[in-house]
Amino acid sequence: MSDTPANNRSTEKGASAARSLRWYLGRPWLRIAILVICGAIARYPALQGQLIWDDDYLVGDNPLIRSPLLILECFRHFLFLDSFATHYRPVQNISYCLDYIVWGGEPLGYHISNLLWHVSGALLLYALLHRLLANLAARSAATAGFDQASGRDWSGAAFLIALLWVVHPVHSAAVDYISGRADSLACVFACGAWLLYLRGRRVNSLFARSAAYCGAASLTLLALGSRESACMWVLLFLLHLFSLERDVRLRAKFAVLGVVLVTVGTYAALRHLPTEHTAVMSDGGSPAVTRVVLMLRALGDYARLMVWPSVLHMERSVEAPGAAFGNAGWRQSIGVEYLSVLGLLVAIGLAYGSWRAGRARSIRAFGAAWFVVSFLPISNLLDLNATVAEHWLYLPSVGLLIFVTGCVMELPLRVRKSAIVVACLATAALTARSFVRSADWLSPETFYRRALATGAAKPRIALNLGVALANKGDYKSAEPLLRRVVKAYPDYPMAVNALAHVLYREGRKEEGNRYFAIASDIAERTRNEYPRTWVAALNVAHMHVREKDLAGAIAIADKARQEYPGTWDLISFESEAVRKLNGPAAALPMVQEFAQANWWHARAAIALGKLYSELGRYSEAEAEFRHAARLDVHGVEGLNLIAQLDIQQNRLDAALTIQRRAVARQPDGPRQHLLLSDILSRMGRTADARAALVHVTQLQAIAQSDTILN
Repeated sequence: MSDTPANNRSTEKGASAARSLRWYLGRPWLRIAILVICGAIARYPALQGQLIWDDDYLVGDNPLIRSPLLILECFRHFLFLDSFATHYRPVQNISYCLDYIVWGGEPLGYHISNLLWHVSGALLLYALLHRLLANLAARSAATAGFDQASGRDWSGAAFLIALLWVVHPVHSAAVDYISGRADSLACVFACGAWLLYLRGRRVNSLFARSAAYCGAASLTLLALGSRESACMWVLLFLLHLFSLERDVRLRAKFAVLGVVLVTVGTYAALRHLPTEHTAVMSDGGSPAVTRVVLMLRALGDYARLMVWPSVLHMERSVEAPGAAFGNAGWRQSIGVEYLSVLGLLVAIGLAYGSWRAGRARSIRAFGAAWFVVSFLPISNLLDLNATVAEHWLYLPSVGLLIFVTGCVMELPLRVRKSAIVVACLATAALTARSFVRSADWLSPETFYRRALATGAAKPRIALNLGVALANKGDYKSAEPLLRRVVKAYPDYPMAVNALAHVLYREGRKEEGNRYFAIASDIAERTRNEYPRTWVAALNVAHMHVREKDLAGAIAIADKARQEYPGTWDLISFESEAVRKLNGPAAALPMVQEFAQANWWHARAAIALGKLYSELGRYSEAEAEFRHAARLDVHGVEGLNLIAQLDIQQNRLDAALTIQRRAVARQPDGPRQHLLLSDILSRMGRTADARAALVHVTQLQAIAQSDTILN
């Protein structure tokens, strides 16, 4: 009995520590810090990643992101200028433009931005769910005797949902992949719009309320311009407004609906601005029964990924393997049909959970509705470019987490406390899995190798791996891989073309030229099936140039240019061949026509300026070079060419001024300091010229040491 006071003091200390911990964990600033830190840790390895796959175009070669002057021009084009895809995402391009202004071509900056957008989305999602779940909990308290203490726990539930969501590895392709940024952008703007609407309802000032509603409409338009799936955010908002917002009058709801329709109509009008794409003829799609089966398989695959995300890769598929026989094929078929059964069970579970009575029924129904609304467009009921994709779960996963949370809140208090521990352990496990998955994006070779190792079966992965190996000079490894792709898919023009490149680089020019010709023939037949098939014709034209047959090269390029109008690579090649054969005056019209139709194209402006310069039309050449310099805030070629024009005309002071601008844009470029030194030397400023040369030597030494370290 003498130990009783000590035991009581120990119990009191333990209870006090528990209360203190709960108090701290309930602080918004700490929750925000946890979301940011966990989100950053989960994606940290990808920050060192290189440009991969579509990144090479969207960041590496995209002419629309090089200057703030082109921000409005982004609304006149689809995301990919030279593709069958009609993704209208001007806001995604604008975000890359902002990154380019700050970071230039450094991939680290784009990865940091991806991470910031994703974490910002998690923070706004937490704030949004905090308000939505609190309102639903209040309804449950009024209709089903849901106690108010538990109602306050929905803030913690919203935090756990956002925490599990921000670290989940299934979102890797939306965060670690620079080109996958659209999902995060749509989430940030859609959540921000919803929160602004809720804020506007609580203010009394007419001006403040109107400003909040206008801001919400503007953010909604930005969300729609980020990714097409933002339409699902709009539907979710309207579903919540008309079915769950009981304290809003019907007249006010229809007023909000009117604003939403105007916003969506504005987006629809903007989508009609691009004109560069031709629709691909559809084959009519799959039968209805097949679509339903694929939908169930996709549902099963997504549920499996949410619970056990062990196998993650691009180019997923839930179609039954048609070419595999024996035990391997049998196992694959069984695995696919298992997904159908799992999908059916998940559908039954969602329906039953929404129907079953209980104090958290409204939460479960809301979560199920969230998932269904955002899942149906990606469920294979509509024709898409894939049957499943991990990043498509970015929005539906929130609904699943809400649904599971509603199920847990039906359990006894002691079990709910245990569920919190399980959620914390799941967060740690998912963070670790995301960390490992994030490392897949370090380099193209690493990414493609790991994708193939984990089950990616489509030929594009193998083709891209072969191209990545060839780009680093490993032709011996690239050739057998590309030969296997060509053997399995003989009518795949890009694979045949890549194999021809490798053979040519290996010195087997005769065989390489033969494959170039084959690729060109295939491209003629499959031009409506594959984008960028003009590359095959361009390579054949290059083959003629190497054989000193400029007339033959021009004929091939001209034919391809007629079949693929508005393709700059073809126009650039043909104009250069014509210039060499017939002079700059003959090449001028085709370049002039393209540059006038595409004022935003910096490379076309450079090419046009060079032709003007060769013709002695120096003022027009300088105007084009200045225009090109404005179209690329980090580009130096236009400035260099202006400096050279000034030197030719003995305007050394003007040349020096322009070249200093080029050095300011590219201070680590040895060539810029060499050109500066040359101008200073011509001006007689020998000491300054020597100083510039010393700087060149230092930069070259730094570059050499970096090469040795790598």
